[in-house]
Amino acid sequence: MTDAPVPGRRPEPADPYGPRPPADAPWATGSPYPAVPAPHDPYRAAPAPAPTADPQYTGAYGTGYTDAYADPDRTGYTGADADPHGTEYTGADTDPHTGRPGTPYADPHTGRPGTPYADPHAGRPGDDADASTAGQAAPDAGDAPADSGGHPSAGPGRDRYLDLLRSLALVRVVAYHVFGWAWLTVVFPSMGVMFALAGSLMARSLKRPAPGVIRSRVRRLLPPLWAFAAVALTLLFAGGWDPAQDPDEDTPWSLVRLLGYLFPFGAPPYPAEAGAPVDWLEASWAEQAVGPLWYLRAYLWFVLASPLLLWAFRRAPWPTLLAPLGLTAVVGTGLVTVPGETGEAVTDFAVYGACWVLGFAHHDGLLRRLPRYVSVSLASLVMAFGLWWASRHLGPDGWDLNGIPLAQAAWSFGFVALLLLYSPSWRELPGRWARWDRLVTLSNNRAVTVYLWHNLLIMATFPLIDLAYRLPFMQSARAESALESTSDLWTFVLVWPLLGLAVLAFGWIEDVAARRRPRLWPATAGRPAGRRTTAAGRRS
Repeated sequence: MTDAPVPGRRPEPADPYGPRPPADAPWATGSPYPAVPAPHDPYRAAPAPAPTADPQYTGAYGTGYTDAYADPDRTGYTGADADPHGTEYTGADTDPHTGRPGTPYADPHTGRPGTPYADPHAGRPGDDADASTAGQAAPDAGDAPADSGGHPSAGPGRDRYLDLLRSLALVRVVAYHVFGWAWLTVVFPSMGVMFALAGSLMARSLKRPAPGVIRSRVRRLLPPLWAFAAVALTLLFAGGWDPAQDPDEDTPWSLVRLLGYLFPFGAPPYPAEAGAPVDWLEASWAEQAVGPLWYLRAYLWFVLASPLLLWAFRRAPWPTLLAPLGLTAVVGTGLVTVPGETGEAVTDFAVYGACWVLGFAHHDGLLRRLPRYVSVSLASLVMAFGLWWASRHLGPDGWDLNGIPLAQAAWSFGFVALLLLYSPSWRELPGRWARWDRLVTLSNNRAVTVYLWHNLLIMATFPLIDLAYRLPFMQSARAESALESTSDLWTFVLVWPLLGLAVLAFGWIEDVAARRRPRLWPATAGRPAGRRTTAAGRRS
């Protein structure tokens, strides 16, 4: 007679090192009896850890887990739902680095909820735009710009349509300063476009506390300016300029105004005619090179005023949107005159303030809440008024809207409204535009560098063109005449390689200012930073 197993008790084997208990033992898997832990067997290997356990990390799945969504380098989440830039988690509400419930846009570096404008290169939420502003990051799915059908665009990523607009604006600025064609200010009002894009970025970033956002913008702006100022002031002082003795600086604050090269709250001083330690710099080089810095002053004013402007816009959208146009009608037409540089700063703020607030409207979807025919009709009427006003106030430069503030404000407002109204929110450049993808990325990542240096480098092309007159096949009146008639075209062609050298020499300062890993030629999307404890004096 064999012994039957007793429920709840393990039979004693005849030999302590004999065969294992039968499969129907009460402690076996699937047994109807209560589970009883098996006794420790010193000759058995320890049970293998669960396949999803990580012995080096805590948590149910740990940061080193090895399932299909694991990151073998532990640098970021690389599964099907990962952001290709590694800065924003776009899947379920779990932070892939901590294993804790988070938000869809949690910052993988800090574990804190991020913002839709996290920097795709640095991985820091909200640390996005600079003075141009270069580098736009992924919008939140809930706050993404609407597509052409009026619905929020799906998925995160850079808005390549806005990137393309910024690149076109930079090309137009350079072309205007080379050729001086007045009609360019009508065909594409680049400054209005750039201010509107910066305003849209600012509205998104102000989801975070305003002091931090302002500090980020100022930090991105100043180091590139300091690099340019070091070169410009060296040339000015080497050419014999003394701001204390400059007849154009007839105020006791002339030396104090030099601080404008360090912090552009006001436009920095420069002589109308300056000596130069190098032959290729003509007497007006300072006005041409330093004059465009008015843009940085205006940008800084808008950044500082944005918290108040956005607060007012969200309580009274239309009055806030149209108020700058009304202010321009007062200070930009001579009805009220504010003297000196303060007057210029106030006029710039009024002229482009409507475009900056249009960026707010683009972010909040204000224009899309109107019927399409109403938005287009209103924008067209404002543009028509701008052209009418310009036709009655033409200056020495004809249809150059930069010299007609109210016309510039009205035309830029309507033009930018139409561009933003039809914003398709591309995640990739479509069709033939795709071939320019690398240049668009590069220009957005180095927009401040391009803007700061382009006028000085335009003058650097002049001695290069002069060398062509010494070539053997140029020793005829016909050849010289042909070169002289196309000199502006050659300047436009030659300035781009020089700007490329400026990007290599000074562009990395933009990365340092943004606390990104420095790169010499950022023509592609960068990897996230590792986690660690001649149009002298003309506008554009």
